[in-house]
Amino acid sequence: MIHLYTGNGKGKTTAAIGQAIRAAGSGMRIVFAQFMKGNDTGELHILEKIPQIRILRGRQDFGFYRQMTAAERQALTEEHNRVLEEIRDLIWRKQCDMVILDEITYPVNWSLLDEKLLRDILGKGKDQAETAGIIGRTFLEVILTGRNPAGFLSDAADYVTEMKEIRHPYQKGVTARKGIEY
Repeated sequence: MIHLYTGNGKGKTTAAIGQAIRAAGSGMRIVFAQFMKGNDTGELHILEKIPQIRILRGRQDFGFYRQMTAAERQALTEEHNRVLEEIRDLIWRKQCDMVILDEITYPVNWSLLDEKLLRDILGKGKDQAETAGIIGRTFLEVILTGRNPAGFLSDAADYVTEMKEIRHPYQKGVTARKGIEY
């Protein structure tokens, strides 16, 4: 099934990581792919220590979208497509039970990836669930995170969870804190 964690509140990536940890604890093989993030974040350090979790992400931090040059946007698009191609191959080779596409809504909305490739991956995820009995698995879970999902992402989702911001220290000028926001 496909899960979508969205909304303007904090906790979308955190929820996806919690699901990955739960799945790893049950012996599942997880691919945790981050989009739009090339910087060092705290969750990566612990996820790298869990043998069932494979991390895929860009090799470079491009910073904020609005500050990128056209060349940087092109390079980021190539990175995103490289990650998507690797995920597609892992799914086809039946080497994962769960795929997390963290922050996937942004590159979709900003045309920073091959949308057809992403749609193919989402379709393959559902197709694989139907044939899972043949390979001894019962399902393939796909988790999508990010704000303002494109219609096709919302439509594809079996679960949709919206994180709603009520209050955040950012509103008082508190910047992102290591170990809490990153």
